[in-house]
Amino acid sequence: MTVDFPAWLRAAHWINVFFLGFLIRAGIQILGAYPRLYWNDNSTPGTEWLTFATRPIPTDRPWTALEQERDVSAWLGQPGGNNLGLGRHWHFSAATFWVLNGVVYVMLLVVSGEWQRLIPTSWSIFPDAWQSALTYASLHVPSASPGMPYDPLQQLAYAAVVFLLAPFLILTGAAQSPGIEAQFPRYGRLFGGRQGARSLHFLGLLAFVAFIVVHTFLVVVTGFSRNMGDIILGQHQADQGAAVVIGLALIASMLATYALTSWGSRRWPRTTQHALGRVIRPTMRALAVRTRSRQHYPASSISPQLLVNGEPPDTPEYAQLAADGFADWRLEVGGLVETPLSLTLDDLRGMPGQTQITKHHCIQGWCGIAEWGGVPLGAILDACRPLPAARFLVFHSYQLDRSGRPFYEAVDIALARHPQTILADRMNGQALPVPHGAPLRLRVETELGFKMVKWLRRVDFVADYRDIGAGEGGSREDNMYYEQAVGI
Repeated sequence: MTVDFPAWLRAAHWINVFFLGFLIRAGIQILGAYPRLYWNDNSTPGTEWLTFATRPIPTDRPWTALEQERDVSAWLGQPGGNNLGLGRHWHFSAATFWVLNGVVYVMLLVVSGEWQRLIPTSWSIFPDAWQSALTYASLHVPSASPGMPYDPLQQLAYAAVVFLLAPFLILTGAAQSPGIEAQFPRYGRLFGGRQGARSLHFLGLLAFVAFIVVHTFLVVVTGFSRNMGDIILGQHQADQGAAVVIGLALIASMLATYALTSWGSRRWPRTTQHALGRVIRPTMRALAVRTRSRQHYPASSISPQLLVNGEPPDTPEYAQLAADGFADWRLEVGGLVETPLSLTLDDLRGMPGQTQITKHHCIQGWCGIAEWGGVPLGAILDACRPLPAARFLVFHSYQLDRSGRPFYEAVDIALARHPQTILADRMNGQALPVPHGAPLRLRVETELGFKMVKWLRRVDFVADYRDIGAGEGGSREDNMYYEQAVGI
């Protein structure tokens, strides 16, 4: 009996393979930025259940999470090296096309009736799949089910991958978004918080890798030429020799594409950042700007240790301010405003304030919960009255970035009115510690931590950020190729 595979199904299969390869490689790249996995959202050192870190966590000196980053081989990661920003660009752009391909595939399954060959319609699939497994274990190849192109175990595995494993990875990926978790805290708790979702996402990656290995092995041992005839030309009665040549050429071209894009990304990082940014930017901005934080964690959830990322400023000016308890410090607010401001800590503490217990999401992958107290950023807007042309707030720090210039980040003005966007001068009921940004830091609870500038010295309202620094919207975007709005 001839069982053919329609052209759209074969195309969807190879498109899936192509983008899944990018997803796995870029996922490994992202994991390298903080190669420790937890089941608790405190990311407390020593409580990880799995680590790939090559550097032990120091116990005799202060340290920052950036010290835990490790280079990733270009044979495994996309694009390789120490490239978290570009790895995220590749991961999320590949995810966009992978999901679109999956949606089209499922729709065509339903419309064409092909779903009947994939989705089990009888409970007998389970005992039949068990018999197929026993047959494989005896080093024999089981027969295909009547009218089907594969045996019961294969059918069950394919259905599970398409309708269970793939959605599982999408759901656990979404649960790691600060924007989604901030607006829908209960959703994140379904997976044990961000760290639980991150660990489950990693296990899903391993499941996909295991499926690919086993699937490829079975393709070879059950008749490579016959199987290539099916998935390349639609049926194994076709010219199997031509199918093998085409299939191997297709696989080789994919591997070459991974290698060339990895090399090209490292060679032209800015071009890669811009090209892939066009794909992921709408989703990133929507998750960061359009969501609203509704976090209200209990005091019992506060992390025993909130990790630190970034070294405090080491300039004489900041050292003198810190030595005097920041008595002479001022926050300058200017740019496109009606009323420029110069605010002391006492001025800020005299404004209506608020306290919130929220989760900090670092772009590296770790997180932690703390209580933050300070002035809603909306109150600053009310006092300075931005001009209509103002579209972004640029927060400047006493810290210097990798290029030696003052650290800055630009934030959409819409975020300034979010109910939990504050300028924090207190942490866990105490004055803000220097490692966490004293005397003042930004908190924007729908974005990743690097946007929440520490050691603040000035805020400018601007119409555009493209004439500041390298023009990418912040120091991390300029020097490490991060995306400007980061809701995931």
